[in-house]
Amino acid sequence: MRSDAVTIPVVRLHGAIMAGGTALRPNLALSSCAGLLEKAFALDAPAVAISVNSPGGSPVQSRLIFRRIRDLAAEKNKRVLVFVEDVAASGGYMIALAGDEIIADPSSIVGSIGVVSASFGFPEMLKKIGIERRVHTAGSNKAVLDPFQPERPEDVERLKTLQLEVHETFIDLVRERRGDRLKDDPDLFTGLFWTGKRGVELGLVDALGDMRAVLKARYGEKTKLRLISAPRGLLGRRLPLFGAAAGAEIGAAATAALLDAAEERALWARFGL
Repeated sequence: MRSDAVTIPVVRLHGAIMAGGTALRPNLALSSCAGLLEKAFALDAPAVAISVNSPGGSPVQSRLIFRRIRDLAAEKNKRVLVFVEDVAASGGYMIALAGDEIIADPSSIVGSIGVVSASFGFPEMLKKIGIERRVHTAGSNKAVLDPFQPERPEDVERLKTLQLEVHETFIDLVRERRGDRLKDDPDLFTGLFWTGKRGVELGLVDALGDMRAVLKARYGEKTKLRLISAPRGLLGRRLPLFGAAAGAEIGAAATAALLDAAEERALWARFGL
């Protein structure tokens, strides 16, 4: 006897959004989730549920993921329901905009519609430890914002101009996707973030709830959720190298993973997580 239960595919888009990544620590980027999205939208289901839990990161990767979701939704004629877990902020919220509906927990963090660039400066440290920084360029602006040289006002101004352009692109996308649902609040595009509850009031979120309860209410109590996950090989990773090559690769991957982890930790910390 055939079951009349509806199965809804679920894709988890979790983590900081950064291109690249390593085998030890994959990042959230189009390359890491494109296959999952393709698989989810290929299934016979009335909708695709996407779980978003991200503090943001690369605006380019965020928009690429957003665009792929919308293209697949149009191609397959599927409704997209986005469920926010702990946070969908900055690039995480940009991805959430791909949903026809955005549902969040009352305590979720949403928003942070802005652009930030962060780095460190070390010129005084180099003087103290007796190291001279030597930079030779072909092009007067090739070493813009070098962290080992004093910051120049014209470099900062150039960076701010770029940030404003990216910010405008983000704002246009929010207005396009949320339309009349957005409230006229002066803080909406300042980079501030809010709880899911306040997000509903501002029009950034459509409703409050959790994935299982919402999907069962929408498609029936027999509704099943099918998590779409990546295939895993031996030990969950590709076959290893051996000898010196293996040691070098593992060492490089571990270093890159540590740097990525530090950057990701800083992104989450902005939201108290």
